Amino acid sequence: MGNIKDNDLAEKELTGQIIDAAIVVHKTLGPGFIESVYEEALCIELNHRDIPFKRQKNVELTYRTEPIGQHRLDLFVADRAVVELKTVKKLDPIHFSIVRSYMKAVDAEAGLILNFAAMPLTIKRVGREFHERQ
Repeated sequence: MGNIKDNDLAEKELTGQIIDAAIVVHKTLGPGFIESVYEEALCIELNHRDIPFKRQKNVELTYRTEPIGQHRLDLFVADRAVVELKTVKKLDPIHFSIVRSYMKAVDAEAGLILNFAAMPLTIKRVGREFHERQ
């Protein structure tokens, strides 16, 4: 049975592979396109590298077991990492909060925000927030 350090290493390896793919896409296309263009190109690159992913994955949200809405993830890679693509001037704190909510919804430990509008590509790793409730 793996321990937390093994999981951390596996997540860093996976997110490293995603980042490498995103860098290739960004170097090839450069900034200036809309998010869907980068999403399409990144999916092609992930396929080329045999990295499994789900695109525009719908996740049902519940409160006290009752459905309350849905999230739509840009990419959910290897059923372990949430990837949010952006084409914005700068990342804001809300972007990190949203990715953390996606991660919580799918019980993922790893998240990435990739901003293709920046030069160079802006890459932010996002970790889960855990709160002790009393």
